[in-house]
Parts: sequence; C-alpha cells; structure tokens
Amino acid sequence: MSKHSWIDVSIPLHNGMHGWPGNPPTFVTMHLGTSKGDVCNVSAINFNSHTGTHMDAPLHFLHGHKSMNDLPWDAVIGPARVVEIKDKEAIKPAELKKLKPRKGERLLFKTHNSAVSWKKPEFDKDFIYISKEGAQYLVDCGVQTVGVDYLSVGGFYKDGIETHHVLLGAEVWIIEGLDLSKVKPGDYDLICLPIKYHRGDGAPARCLLRKR
Repeated sequence: MSKHSWIDVSIPLHNGMHGWPGNPPTFVTMHLGTSKGDVCNVSAINFNSHTGTHMDAPLHFLHGHKSMNDLPWDAVIGPARVVEIKDKEAIKPAELKKLKPRKGERLLFKTHNSAVSWKKPEFDKDFIYISKEGAQYLVDCGVQTVGVDYLSVGGFYKDGIETHHVLLGAEVWIIEGLDLSKVKPGDYDLICLPIKYHRGDGAPARCLLRKR
C-alpha cells in the first residue's frame, strides 16, 4: 500500500456489532436477494444514530444546542494528528500536556482500545476514555475536533456524562468508534462524513485518513 493511500478507519455495520448497552442494536437483513430469485439485492438496515464509527453533535447531551445540521466541514476535513496514549485507564491532562494540543487542531487518540476492545466478543465496559479533566484541558487548548477509538469519549463507569458535557458544551466536535489499529501516530489528512439527516443528535460516518 502506498504511503499516500487512504486508510479506512471506520467500523463496518453488521449484525452483532458492538453497541452502547441500552441503545437499539444493529440489524442487517436481506429484503430482496438474487440468491432467492429476486431481480436485485436490497438490504434492510436498522441502527441508532450512535452506531459504530459516528459523530456526536452538541444536541446529543445538551437540549436545544447545535445538531449535525450545524457541523462545520472544517471540523472533519483537513489535517489531523493521531497521537498514542499509553495510560490504560483514561486520557488525562498529564499525558495530554506532553502532546501539546494546538488551537483549532483535529486530534485523534489511539489507545489500547484499537488493539483490544474491538476484538472482544461483546461490548467492552473497561475501554479507555477521556477523563473530564482531560476534556477540560482539550477545551482550554482550543482543540476543534477529537476522535476516540471506541464508542464513547466518556467512560462507561466514570465521566460518561461529564466528559460529553465539557466537550460538547464548548462545541468541540466528536468522532467516536474509530479503528486505529492499522494507523501509526503522526500527521494525516482526515475526511469524516456523517450521514445527513435533519436535526441529528449524532450520525454514523465513514472516516478516512491519509498520511501527510
């Protein structure tokens, strides 16, 4: 593969895929199929707005705030930096300070999740997340977009609501559910295009990276 090839860091939709507990699961079924004599293949796909690789809008946690309709394309198209996090619990200010987040930056976090969480047979409740203190540090640095390599920026047991409130309240755009297992830390071009639907609180997305 050329060093300039696009890398798909999206999770494919499929039956039995990881999903946040309590959210509607994903179902992919054959509505029409040439294998059973139909003239074409048509699948029926049922999923929620925070399935697989997806984005969060401020409206996801904050009533009356911006929806996916208001997404500025500069937040998801342009240079991005993939950084590796060593902490096995959470993304915290101490490690973030060493990475020196920059104002307006699109920052994608590669953690232990990419190697472990997606390979587990069921949802991983112990995934690495952004602590609420880490989220505030990113806001204070003026980061424009953050991306994480599992289904939530906030933890399952801790900081789930708080981290979302800090980031979304500052209109930091969130990409969740990335698979960065084949991506090395460094500078990339990013394209992340969420599904368009009216007043979306979030939306599944196709996300691509290309080494700069």
